[in-house]
Amino acid sequence: QVQLVESGGGLVQAGGSLRLSCAASGSIFSISAMSWYRQAPGKQREWVAGISSGGSTNYADSMKGRFTISRGDDKNTVYLQMNSLKPEDTAVYYCNADVVVATTLRLSDYWGQGTQVTVSS
Repeated sequence: QVQLVESGGGLVQAGGSLRLSCAASGSIFSISAMSWYRQAPGKQREWVAGISSGGSTNYADSMKGRFTISRGDDKNTVYLQMNSLKPEDTAVYYCNADVVVATTLRLSDYWGQGTQVTVSS
């Protein structure tokens, strides 16, 4: 059993910053890639950024230069530093992790419950 819990969302003014966190726990043998997605009301879920077990990062074009994804030293935590926020960034942000489950040694994707980010004008 694996759980991902996001935190750090909230209300911020345009141009401001937020730092999202996602902590993975449970029967974890290892985690390879971790990523962030977001979904605004009435829109499809959108990929935001990803980071590999080796630390290689990738970003959606609209996030480049504003968002930074990183992992904690224990490799079970991922962060998303969001700067220069725009109203268009308003969405529920979800954490995703590619996990080798310790009890089975099987690879599975897990999702967090999401955290709301609201950017006011």
